[in-house]
Amino acid sequence: MVSFKIFQIFLLVLVMVTLAACGSQSTEDHAAHGGAHSGDLQETTSSINTLPKFLKNQPEQTQQIYQIAGLSMDKLQWIPCYCGCGDEVGHKSNKNCFIKEVKSDGSVVWDDHGTRCGVCMQIALTTAQLSKDGKAIKEIRNIIDTQYNKGYAKPTDTPMPS
Repeated sequence: MVSFKIFQIFLLVLVMVTLAACGSQSTEDHAAHGGAHSGDLQETTSSINTLPKFLKNQPEQTQQIYQIAGLSMDKLQWIPCYCGCGDEVGHKSNKNCFIKEVKSDGSVVWDDHGTRCGVCMQIALTTAQLSKDGKAIKEIRNIIDTQYNKGYAKPTDTPMPS
C-alpha cells in the first residue's frame, strides 16, 4: 500500500514537471515539432511488461512514462494526441505515440515517437492520473480536449468512447 502511495506521488510530480516544461510552449513551438515525427523507430517485445531497448539511453522519467502508457493503453486509445502526429505519421490516438500495436500473441510493437515529444508524454501522464483519480474515460477525454484545443496542433482523429 505504501508503494502505491509513493507511485501516486511520483506520478503527480512527473505530471507537474511535464506540465511546466510543455505548458509555456507557443503554437509555433508545437508546429515546429511536426518535423520530428518522421523516422519513428519501432521495436517488438514479447509483452507489455518488457520495455523496448530504444529506451535504454533515455532518461528514467521517459522510461517510466512508457511503462505508464503501456499500462494505460486501454484508456489512451480513446485520447487524441495534439502534437501533430495524426497528420505527420498517421497516429490515431495518444496510444500510438508509445505503442503501434499489440499482436494476438501478446507481443507489443512499441514506437519511439513519445521519447521526443513532451506533449505526448504530458497527455499520457494526465490521462493516467485522471484515471487513478477515478475519472471516467469520457470525462478524461473532455478534459484533454479542453486543455489542448488552443495553442497545439490538430488532434489525431480519435473516436469518442461509448
